[in-house]
Amino acid sequence: MPDRRVAIVTGAAGGIGSASALALALEGWSLVLADARDTDALLAEVRALGCKAMSWMLDVTSKPSIDALVTATLGAFGRIDALVNVAGVVGFGSAADMPEEEWDRVIAVNLKGSFLCCQSVIAPMRAQGGGRIVNIGSIIGKNGGNARPWIDRGEQQRSSSIAYGVSKAGVHAMTFFLAKELAADNIAVNAVAPGPIASAMTTAFPDALRALIPAGRMGRAEEVARVVAFLASPETSFVTGEIIDVNGGMWMD
Repeated sequence: MPDRRVAIVTGAAGGIGSASALALALEGWSLVLADARDTDALLAEVRALGCKAMSWMLDVTSKPSIDALVTATLGAFGRIDALVNVAGVVGFGSAADMPEEEWDRVIAVNLKGSFLCCQSVIAPMRAQGGGRIVNIGSIIGKNGGNARPWIDRGEQQRSSSIAYGVSKAGVHAMTFFLAKELAADNIAVNAVAPGPIASAMTTAFPDALRALIPAGRMGRAEEVARVVAFLASPETSFVTGEIIDVNGGMWMD
């Protein structure tokens, strides 16, 4: 890989996305900060670190939008060494009360969007001789949800929904499939599965569930970002098909 590696970070405006971008910037990466929201403040921050970077407005549910992002990245930097797939939405509430359109919304962004982004970088990564894909999964894709409705039904209303859990379990399965399919192309595909991370998305996280985290606190986006940066590194070519937990001991496998 070249001295200055190039990464696309989707969902760059969010907590984990911005922390991942900053972690990569500190390691000298060139960055494309992609999000449906404004990333100008983050762009200024990573450029202040000496990082070459550009912003891109992205709709991850739209293949033309993603293809345009990839084309723009190749035009600006000539290569894509890593895709960091962070873009996602959260859903809350019970399965019994979930509207069909809410299911569709969460699955479209978190699962379809992640797949389309992965699919779009396969050809350029193959052509250049390799790359890294880092997906963001979740503890919710493994543990059936944090809520304990048999104790308190209210926890379910304030915890991630079945749609979110299914979407993240799908991201985990997608990671396994792509890791096998792309290993011979020197494209390593891994995922990070965060537990409860302090962010705007988790402000309603029930205190009773917070108390069950063995580490005694919510996680920090920067702690997830360090694992993302490790998996994006060219030194991790023999690590592929892994789902790395960052959850303070809340789920172990």
